[in-house]
Parts: sequence; structure tokens; C-alpha cells
Amino acid sequence: MEEVRSKMTEASKEELEERVNRAVDYFMEGYGCCQSVVAAFADLYGMDKQTALRVSAGFGGGVGRMRMMCGAVSGIVMLVGLDCGQTEGSDREGKSACYKVVQELLNLSKQENGSLICAEILGLKGNEKAVSSYIASPRTAEYYKTRPCAAKVESAARIFATYLKNK
Repeated sequence: MEEVRSKMTEASKEELEERVNRAVDYFMEGYGCCQSVVAAFADLYGMDKQTALRVSAGFGGGVGRMRMMCGAVSGIVMLVGLDCGQTEGSDREGKSACYKVVQELLNLSKQENGSLICAEILGLKGNEKAVSSYIASPRTAEYYKTRPCAAKVESAARIFATYLKNK
């Protein structure tokens, strides 16, 4: 992934900000939190937008709308895997290096957003309400008014963009 490192090292602040804005725009178009974050950076790894949207689709709503790990945070994890995930099963050093980056970026997200858990971020009490339905919420003006998700997508995209710029 030397090519990605080179692209992002040379990327201007404006180019990184464009990716962050693109992630928020995808969310506002109706894509899930994870989809939005992954699709904004997927091209850096040779992945087309459609593939990025498909592989990240199930992480919405805190993984299948179960309100577990935030989809935006799941997007960070997926992108770190694309960036530095090991490809050989016996590569414990590579696996450990990837885990280290995931932990560092997720710790930043937790500090910034208070939690990595979708239900906690949304202020849902009790798991029953959190997982009562697999039906996606309609994207209405009220939905956007009552959900902090666009801000969490922005935060996740910015954390990943900063990681790329600084590595």
C-alpha cells in the first residue's frame, strides 16, 4: 500500500477535507454510517464505490441495526484493514500492527464521541429497544434532527484522513 501512503502524504488539507465532506454527503444521501465512511476512501485501495457500499452495508445501525459498535467506527476498522491488514495467516507481526492502529483510532473516536456503541451514542436505554426491529428508519427531516450520526460520520472520516496524512 505504498501507493496509498504516497497519495495521502502528498494530499493537501483540501483533498482530505473533500473526503470528509464526501462521507457526510453520502450519509445525507441515505447511505449508512459505515457505508459513508468506507466509500469516501475506497478508491485509494482500488475498490469501486459500489463494492465499498456493498461490503459495508451490513454494519449500519450498529451492525445490522442491533445498536452495537457504531457504523462509522466500523468504517474506520474496515479502512484500517484495507490500509495495513495482514494477508498471510502466519503474519502475527502484521496482525498486531493492524490491531495497534485500530485501537489507536478507536480510542480517538471514543475520546471524541464518548462511546463506540451505537445505542449509547443515540441515547437508547436497554437493549430491547435497541434491537426491536431490523427495519431501517426512514430518512426524514426529523430523523436528521434527532440523530447525531452525520457528526459521527464526519468524526470517523476525519480521524481516518488524519491517520493517512500522518503515517
